[in-house]
Amino acid sequence: MKVATVESRSRRTLLKSMLIGGAACGSGFFSMILYWQRAEACSRILWHNSLGTYVGRNEDWYTDCPVDLWVLPRGMERDGGAADSNSYKWKSRYGSLVITMYDRLSMSGVNERGLSSHVLWLDDTKVAPRNAKEPGLSISLWMQWILDNCTSVQEAADAMQRPPFQLRMAVDPDGTPGLFHVSIEDATGDSAIFEMIDGQMKIYRDRKYIMLTNQPSYDKQLAILSQYAGFGGNKPLPGTLEPADRLARGAYYAKNLPDPKDERDAIATLMSVMRTVGAPVGLPTPERKAFLFDQVSRSIFRLIINLNQRVLYFDRIYSPAVFWVRLAGLEFSEAAPVKKISVNNNDLAFDVTDKFKPAEMFTFAPATESILGHTS
Repeated sequence: MKVATVESRSRRTLLKSMLIGGAACGSGFFSMILYWQRAEACSRILWHNSLGTYVGRNEDWYTDCPVDLWVLPRGMERDGGAADSNSYKWKSRYGSLVITMYDRLSMSGVNERGLSSHVLWLDDTKVAPRNAKEPGLSISLWMQWILDNCTSVQEAADAMQRPPFQLRMAVDPDGTPGLFHVSIEDATGDSAIFEMIDGQMKIYRDRKYIMLTNQPSYDKQLAILSQYAGFGGNKPLPGTLEPADRLARGAYYAKNLPDPKDERDAIATLMSVMRTVGAPVGLPTPERKAFLFDQVSRSIFRLIINLNQRVLYFDRIYSPAVFWVRLAGLEFSEAAPVKKISVNNNDLAFDVTDKFKPAEMFTFAPATESILGHTS
């Protein structure tokens, strides 16, 4: 597999005076996404301060869809879901807390060692033609493999230099391919973005990469950001919901946050930035097209993870309160059962660590060889 690694030193001109964050719009899953270019508006922002490292992520969708939080213990046997007989298999080394929509892949999560990850829609995604000599891994399991096997951004980036599998495309029953890049971050403030472009793994790693959106590929996001005031350019701060505008807006606010006084202040501060790059509920207009079923895409939830204390805070817009989960209070031993908690129709509030119930493990979307990506 071809791998291209991009470090900040190779882009000194482009990155001069930049403190980059990432508003990453994740499709969170790839079911029923028909108009992603305009509809997807999720964002990811990484913030390192005197208290520790925090990451925020918005998820945008046209309706209040099924969202579940899962506790996945160590020692789980996984199958890469390849379309042929040579499927990559492994046993999870680390337990994780992950979030799903429609239970088809892990879209955001953090493992017990404080490494977190998110999948984010990227239309340019395209895997290489199948090499039957390499074990295949469905792209729906890409993020989960990282959480299962890695403890840091360094470890994950090293693994992606020579991955033990060949990444394969996956397609939902409705025919929508799994087109996305993966962001990762750890408690030290390190950050990386992985993309599969024309069959080549792209690795962007730097602590400056705190902001990521769904579109376009990350090298182009860096070029876009460099046009704005505060990042090497002179354009004023933009205000639409388009990915490039959210990228510049989120990066600017994340770059200029005051140091928090305590945990409450830190969560409130980062949550305020996540709201500035979120999409409000609204009606379709000529400027804001309908996504599906005459509905516009809106931020249905946002989350913040304290990577040092390993606490996940969850803010669902249709619930009256924020709730949180402490990984220290979860059971990740090999003997522990898979557990989940459903967010919908469930007014969760405050600490819900002890409210998870045993559940049957969801099934990741399997790989296909019918297409390699959006432009196949």
